[in-house]
Amino acid sequence: MPKTPTDSRLSNLSAAAIHAAFDQYQTQFKAITRRARARFEDQDWRGMQADAVERLDLRKKIIDQIVTETRQRLKNRVHDKLIWASTKAVYSSLIADRDDWEIAETFFNSVTRRIFSTIGVDPKIEFVDTDFDTPPTRSARPVIRVYPGAGSTAALIANIMADYPFRVGFQNLSRDAQLVAAEVAAHLRALDAAPSVERVELIDSAFYRGNGAYLVGKMYCGALIVPLALALLNSPEGIVVDAVLLTEDEVSILFSFARSYFHVAVDRPYDLVRFLKSIMPRKRIAELYIAIGYHKHGKTELYRDLLHHLATTDDKFEIAPGDRGMVMLVFTLAKYDMVFKVIKDHFDHPKTTTREKVIEKYQLVFTHDRAGRLIDAQEYEHLEFERRRFSAELLGQLQRAAASSVVIDDQRVVIHHVYVERRVTPLNIYERQASEEAVHAAIIDYGNAIKDLAAANIFPGDLLLKNFGVTRHGRVVSYDYDELTLLTDCNIRPLPAPRDDDEAFSAEPWFYVGENDFFPEEFQTWLGLASPWRKVFIDRHADLFGVDFWKCTQERIRSGEVIHIYPYPPSRHLSAKWESGCET
Repeated sequence: MPKTPTDSRLSNLSAAAIHAAFDQYQTQFKAITRRARARFEDQDWRGMQADAVERLDLRKKIIDQIVTETRQRLKNRVHDKLIWASTKAVYSSLIADRDDWEIAETFFNSVTRRIFSTIGVDPKIEFVDTDFDTPPTRSARPVIRVYPGAGSTAALIANIMADYPFRVGFQNLSRDAQLVAAEVAAHLRALDAAPSVERVELIDSAFYRGNGAYLVGKMYCGALIVPLALALLNSPEGIVVDAVLLTEDEVSILFSFARSYFHVAVDRPYDLVRFLKSIMPRKRIAELYIAIGYHKHGKTELYRDLLHHLATTDDKFEIAPGDRGMVMLVFTLAKYDMVFKVIKDHFDHPKTTTREKVIEKYQLVFTHDRAGRLIDAQEYEHLEFERRRFSAELLGQLQRAAASSVVIDDQRVVIHHVYVERRVTPLNIYERQASEEAVHAAIIDYGNAIKDLAAANIFPGDLLLKNFGVTRHGRVVSYDYDELTLLTDCNIRPLPAPRDDDEAFSAEPWFYVGENDFFPEEFQTWLGLASPWRKVFIDRHADLFGVDFWKCTQERIRSGEVIHIYPYPPSRHLSAKWESGCET
């Protein structure tokens, strides 16, 4: 008879296997990430899209594999928590010399939660908090490059750009350096700051996303520290600096929770995230990890942040303000800028979708280019909270509308499936409450959001104001995904003319309407904007009411074009670099 392995042997074997799987994940993650520079140089935008999807799928593939192997190794001992407590201790020692220890801890958690389906948290078998109060390793090399000021700002900028060599040359390095220097000088004058740049610190690697590359850091100008992001495009004539971003808000929008993740080569994510935090202090650590592609660790950090908030406040979960959703039950905490969305057991009329289809839509948003217009949602399972933290009204709604996802007893509330995302102000509420200037800008950006989504091959389905929200930066984003579909799957049709008065005044369509049919002319009918905002929208976005804009965008996408969506407004362009037969 073969000898039965001891608990210690099983723990050591399991820890080593999980560590090897994590190492495999990181090796492949970094290999995919490093391709981004060549994709940018070669203008291989379709390849960049494919890499983004491959990297998003990578983690699940490796977790699936190691979970299967672990089940086979442990067999009937797979749920033995004594073995797993020892496995965690051994694993912690194995990752203590790594520069990505915090990512490794989250990887381990994913394995244990898949095996145990843990309700709440179990610190014996998962890293609820990190095992390391301080980084267990020293930085092998700095995450930034430092450029002392010498002479003119233009010369400094030219030196910086030349230090980030691409296989493709700059179209006109001297011109772009002068343009950037002029923007910096104007910005410093507006701040009444010292006119010279004493030092620049830039992250060692460029950030790549979509068709763009970005050099990100900060400038020291006397007592003032100024964010700095140089947006690069690879034009047919060479690389150009298309924009320079100089405020926390502008850089924060670049790293928005509504955008797809960056590809940036980094060995020590901890240092990178802390440097980014120094530029964008209002962003959560969780959001910054997510922005650089470590979305699962960002999810871990967000959960820790939520637990800290609950432990240090008396905040209660309550129903979120705004129109009640037909598909999702949405609640929030008054002092916490996140919302929690649970799929209802039954959907209100006229919704005909299913739970499975709603989950598919969220998965589509996760893997698709979000164009800065779709809120990134973090999916959680088996969360446990004290019942006393829920308002009576919310408890009643959860019991009536989401009993299959939520279990409530005398002491606790267990939510088996929930999406957590940033809270925004619904556009229909914002229209009534914000200043005239802010509403004017939001109404115009509402149309911009629809166009950006179309350029990313997304049709929101339901274009009503209540399904869009306004961020703290005044940007309009979409957060209702149950009717979202690919624009190329839509059948864009002109509205048939009525043949007689009966058809003209009929309450119901007199013509056949297919599932994916969209009649742009009808958009005006249910636009839902009060005067004068309706006129503001129509004056700027009348093309959304005709078939030409939609069909043109479809044709561009179907032809293989990857339409670049800028993470900054037209006013920030240093010069026009992209031309097209139709606007986006």
